[in-house]
Amino acid sequence: MDDVARINGVPLHAPGERPAAEELRQRACMELLRQAAQREGLLAATDTPSADGTISEAASAAVDAHIDRAVRVPPPSDAACRRHFAANARAYAKGERLRLRHILFAVTPGVDVAALRRRAEAALLELRCDDGTGFPAAARTLSNCPSGAEGGDLGWLAAEDCASEFAKDVFAHAGLGVLPRLVHSRFGLHIVEVLAREPGAAPEYETVRDAVATTLTRHGFVTVLRQYLRVLAGDARIEGVDLEGAQTPLVQ
Repeated sequence: MDDVARINGVPLHAPGERPAAEELRQRACMELLRQAAQREGLLAATDTPSADGTISEAASAAVDAHIDRAVRVPPPSDAACRRHFAANARAYAKGERLRLRHILFAVTPGVDVAALRRRAEAALLELRCDDGTGFPAAARTLSNCPSGAEGGDLGWLAAEDCASEFAKDVFAHAGLGVLPRLVHSRFGLHIVEVLAREPGAAPEYETVRDAVATTLTRHGFVTVLRQYLRVLAGDARIEGVDLEGAQTPLVQ
């Protein structure tokens, strides 16, 4: 018997290939949705995914249409929005700036991502145990960013100065020092140290109510989509992939 992971008999990868666990879970979740779209008549029964896990444009559109029908998220109440804002007011502050330095482990074509992550995590652990003096030398040695020549120093940055996914992780943390986890961005994996902070101005709730509602709606969508995927998984024949370990229903 081969070691190919399958959803209802549909292979998620080619024989002899073994994608990383999170990549495999992503493919499995997408395949559950693709098959659900077929059952609903939104996608031709002849449509099949490729051996590398990619799906056709028609399948992508059908999955989107199916999710729109199957995953309904009620709008958050004003009371829920106010509670979220009270607990996360800092996230909506305007003008906050951080002085940062980082070490970039760039994800480039052909790179062994698993090995790169292990290397980055080992360096992160070492720097978190360091007194702060070793960061510049580590950046000069390890970083794939030009800032490595300057010890990883990025200077003072506002959220809008950074890639959105980088800013989301970095600005969500309070305090100073090396962040406890790797930061993921479109460029790769980052070890980030916050050297100093300039707090921004806290807005009035009424001025950011729509943004708060959007955030809660997005969180609600992820929760409901996870629940729906569990239902699909419960009705499916799943071989060779553990969906319980998924951190997100679909990798963004």
